Amino acid sequence: MAEIENSATFLQNFSGRVRLFPFPNLVLFPHTIQPLHIFEPRYLEMVDEALATDQLIAPVWLQPGWERSYDARPPIAPVACLGRILSHQRHADGRVNLLLQGLRRAAIRRELPATRAFRQAEVDVLDDFYPSSGAPRRHQLQQALIDLTRELLPERNALNDQFDELLANPSSLGLMTDVLAFGLGMPLAIKQQLLADWNVDRRARLLLEKLKAMQLTTPASGPELLPPFSLN
Repeated sequence: MAEIENSATFLQNFSGRVRLFPFPNLVLFPHTIQPLHIFEPRYLEMVDEALATDQLIAPVWLQPGWERSYDARPPIAPVACLGRILSHQRHADGRVNLLLQGLRRAAIRRELPATRAFRQAEVDVLDDFYPSSGAPRRHQLQQALIDLTRELLPERNALNDQFDELLANPSSLGLMTDVLAFGLGMPLAIKQQLLADWNVDRRARLLLEKLKAMQLTTPASGPELLPPFSLN
């Protein structure tokens, strides 16, 4: 729970306004960390401002068809992930590598006028919601996710150690669903659907349904693990 408490403390003075970082190939989740390589001038400007102020950026998934207007303001998903820059490394030519930590879901209330090179929005931070009606079945749901994930993951890869640690010490169902949704190779549209749902029990049931479908189609070598390093 330390990570959750730390992120809550970090967001105490959050203004509700955030820089948007649209991606066609990435859905970031709370409790996860994503390396990014920044080279486009508008996003370098965005990173510079974030580093000088609140260190916050919100990756958001570009809706299908974004290619037609990538340099403008193509449609984006209605829920993003508020992220904090953990560390950065600047190259001599200005490019930046950074590590971004997912903090919270953020529902986009409205996108702000285009006064900057990068996009901005006012957002509502969404905390995980645990319905009281789901409490009697929550442990069973969590155990089903653990069992099925262990079946899907082959014992072949050092990356699996991260999942072993998570599954051996499940601190919360919400954290577990987010880490699994981020780390397993599911279609981006499904990942976005999971990100958009802050009802933890419902999110866990959807994830379990998708993992069962993966179980029927996954090759013996196991599913793809962990999103690759992302370029902007």
